[in-house]
Amino acid sequence: MATYKKRGFKPKNKAEEQKFDEHESTTAEVFSTLDESASKTEEWVSKNQNYILGFIGIVAVAVLGYLAYHQFVQKPKEAEATNELLYPQQYFEQALIANTAKDSLYNLALNGAEGKYGFLDIIDEYPGTKAANLANYSAGMAYLDMNKYEDAITHLEKFSSDDEILGALAKGGLGDAFMQLDQPEDALGYYESAFKHSLNDFTTPRFLYKSGVTALELKQNDKALGYFQRIKDEFPTSNEASTIDAFIGMAESSK
Repeated sequence: MATYKKRGFKPKNKAEEQKFDEHESTTAEVFSTLDESASKTEEWVSKNQNYILGFIGIVAVAVLGYLAYHQFVQKPKEAEATNELLYPQQYFEQALIANTAKDSLYNLALNGAEGKYGFLDIIDEYPGTKAANLANYSAGMAYLDMNKYEDAITHLEKFSSDDEILGALAKGGLGDAFMQLDQPEDALGYYESAFKHSLNDFTTPRFLYKSGVTALELKQNDKALGYFQRIKDEFPTSNEASTIDAFIGMAESSK
């Protein structure tokens, strides 16, 4: 706490005078120490000012460089990549609902045509952009539907998203690819990651169901029963719930 001397203060006796002198002496020592510390600080700053200014300059240049890169390089790059994504995305969406010529549509989406980029071009030409990230998702799902499971895994593993639907579908797609490659242990891990990614009425019961079926195949009956029971209790109106009693019975009878 800061102290101050009352204006016009005079010691009334020898004891007060001694106490006042001690206080004045202590205060003088404090200010002397502060002056000494300030002098040492000034001396250090003076001796190292070139290093200090150099460091400040480096930080300033780095900040300005980042801002300039983001404004004049990254933002235009993002906009350009997003624009390029429109062409392959339309073929990808057509392939999803097509009954025939699906592979032809997927190939157009993946490789482009008529001077337009496909997903693979966008991934190569615009690395680090949101468009390239989404292109990895779409490419992975295209390869999955084309039964090219290793290619699907390559691209889906590069995709990341906090979106509750896309993030879960990507993890579930990895599970599907590993199941087709006869690696149910890996598949189960991805199915479990998929239903844990977010809680919603679409992806959660879907991947709880796939987790349960895969767990049954791996003879993990208690785990399978728990997943099937969650569907029955938490998602009674889902498509997966329509036959869930039969799967619960299978899991119980296998214990």
